[in-house]
Amino acid sequence: MISSWVPAVGRVVRQQSAPVTYTLIVACCAIFVISPNSGLNPVHGTGDALFTAQQAYFERWGVVPDELLSGSPRAWLTPVTALFVHGSWLHLLGNMLFLYVFGLMVEERMGHLHYALFYAGCGALALLAYAIAHAESGQTLVGASGAISAVLGAFLYLFPKARVTSLFPFLFFLPLRFPAWVVLPFWVALQWAAAGQAGRGPAVAYLAHLVGFSLGFLYAWVRGRGPSTVKTSGKATEGDTQP
Repeated sequence: MISSWVPAVGRVVRQQSAPVTYTLIVACCAIFVISPNSGLNPVHGTGDALFTAQQAYFERWGVVPDELLSGSPRAWLTPVTALFVHGSWLHLLGNMLFLYVFGLMVEERMGHLHYALFYAGCGALALLAYAIAHAESGQTLVGASGAISAVLGAFLYLFPKARVTSLFPFLFFLPLRFPAWVVLPFWVALQWAAAGQAGRGPAVAYLAHLVGFSLGFLYAWVRGRGPSTVKTSGKATEGDTQP
């Protein structure tokens, strides 16, 4: 999951201008609610039965590096399906917050179909990169963090001067306003530092975050549409999330 700070970008984007982002958010939330991970669906039972259902759910739809790289046909689609699977309410809400804040403007700039392919492609490649780096791991990887990190990377290139209001936990949630070119590289530095400290089979796939962010930035740069300027500003959102 992606955060050490809570962002808000001061620009209103109409729902009609970003249907893919809204659809992704609704889809991820709906899938989570009916999954065994939400604890809301009585079909999955309770106690040991619920735990077994959760493990089977992760293994069926998440990326398992050693299985994916072994060439198992069943695992071929998991780099895409894993983008819609989340492990907890905190995992889901943290990712959806970042997707909402940054995805609306990126979709509006890229176009709907282009943005959808960009999101799925970068997300799948980020998970694949993680799997290659942990080729012998049997730990399941799920979540949209790699794809959302790509959105952050594209946002940095397209809107470098956008004012991002953030609440930093280590500064007692004091709201601070910085341009995207300051805030997002800071986030990358945090991911890089965390990736260097992570042990074998980390619970948070920082490498997928870094790969996704790099892919998103490079894609926007190669596509060469040039950066945009955002003049309006807004207030920060509340709370803290942890990917």
